[in-house]
Amino acid sequence: MAAGSEATIRKILAAGAGGEEGEHVKPFTPEKAKEIIMSLQQPAIFCNMVFDWPARHWNAKYLSEVLHGKRIRFRMGMKSTSTVPQFETTCSYVEATLEEFLTWNCDQSNISGPFRDYDHSKFWAYADYKYFVSLFEDKTDIFQQPNRLLFLAKLKTDSWARSDFRQADVKWSDFGFPGRNGQESTLWIGSFGAHTPCHLDSYGCNLVFQVQGRKRWHLFPPEDTPFLYPTRIPYEESSVFSKINVVNPDLKRFPQFQKAQRHMVTLSPGQVLFVPRHWWHYVESIDPVTVSINSWIELEEDHLARVEEAITRMLVCALKTAENPQNTRAWLNPTEVEETSHEVNCCYLNAAVSAFFDRCRTSKVVEIQALRTDGDHMKKEFNVSDHVEVGQTGSQNLTTGIGKPEARSHFGPDLVPVAQRSEEPPSQRGGMFESDGKDFDDKDGEHFGKLHCAKTQQIMSNSENAVEEEIVSNTTTVPSQTFISTDDLLDCLVNPQVTRIVAQLLIQRRNL
Repeated sequence: MAAGSEATIRKILAAGAGGEEGEHVKPFTPEKAKEIIMSLQQPAIFCNMVFDWPARHWNAKYLSEVLHGKRIRFRMGMKSTSTVPQFETTCSYVEATLEEFLTWNCDQSNISGPFRDYDHSKFWAYADYKYFVSLFEDKTDIFQQPNRLLFLAKLKTDSWARSDFRQADVKWSDFGFPGRNGQESTLWIGSFGAHTPCHLDSYGCNLVFQVQGRKRWHLFPPEDTPFLYPTRIPYEESSVFSKINVVNPDLKRFPQFQKAQRHMVTLSPGQVLFVPRHWWHYVESIDPVTVSINSWIELEEDHLARVEEAITRMLVCALKTAENPQNTRAWLNPTEVEETSHEVNCCYLNAAVSAFFDRCRTSKVVEIQALRTDGDHMKKEFNVSDHVEVGQTGSQNLTTGIGKPEARSHFGPDLVPVAQRSEEPPSQRGGMFESDGKDFDDKDGEHFGKLHCAKTQQIMSNSENAVEEEIVSNTTTVPSQTFISTDDLLDCLVNPQVTRIVAQLLIQRRNL
């Protein structure tokens, strides 16, 4: 390529990024971004980090042209806040193209096709958990590193073929994870009101790139787990759901929820949200069309978490299958497609335990603390705050993250913390308060130092108090004969705090 032509293309590249060449410099190097992610213990928004990503053009209209004629599954739910949470097991589903979705979303009357039975004014649609590998299965080289100069030159002149879309990419390497791109990402496309039930992810931490429209995030720290009334029904590996409608909570039924520390932010296009490990989150689309891309980042702690998840899977599947062998769909999330037989689950548990020890033997930075078994220490052994510690420089502690270097010194216009909200949540969607991250104010780091770094004692206190107060508050209302369901028993047996203890005991016995 001639020098003049190359210079022209570089100008096009700079213009495509929104300015002249050299104007845009990312505020954090990949190494610094990863350091922040591995040390930060509260949600935060990265700004000005993805302005040169080709994926920033992936709005719904553009994707509909690229995926022309491809049918994907949409989850359909009611817009009314009184119906939240709407678990996947209670939703209906539609197989449709993105073109059909966009036509329906324009609220055209007398619409035909897959969405004809769903009044746009009453329903939302969500194409969620769409893994790139499956979505673009016939465009496999979408994941290759693109020739960005050529790509944007063609884009600028509008002379490129649609097949060149596969040159585009999502580059999580900018956040310090080399080699991570579309193959490790999922796509989310929704209409106004579309949402995911409030839940926490058992594995890793989360990076979310907002492409089109805005989403409102409600987040709660790990130590608030007792106040979120966790449940594993519907069952999905790696997802612990909350029973609560967090946008319109029933405080008579769930009184402890009023103690939860709600953090809120509105994520806008071009921003990337970091969600730390085990933070609860409820996400709702607040614009007519939203498009997001996310990737879950593996952490060292996931090796123990997989043992806990294997225990949960075995117990849930055993009890629920015994309860009603013919109706697994009533309790198994539609996203959970693996075999649920006891034999398969036994193999899964053994594989998880073996993988944990394999990791311990092969990694120099992993240390298993021996769990004491004598009677003098049994009380401490069954303390929820104790754990098999998997240490790694810069990684999160299994329960509280204590000992991690803090990254709040990097807060500023390019890294905005998601602040806690003290207001009571309004009962109607139209009155929901928002934050765009612009109210950031940090004086010597004092304000935000109080918002995170959950202490073990606080977790224990929350858990014990929640149980005690729940018993006291219910003693006057519980009937003389109370029916205990299978789900009630499972809520106790596979409570995240209980499975942690069981995993410890399994590992301890295997290590003797």
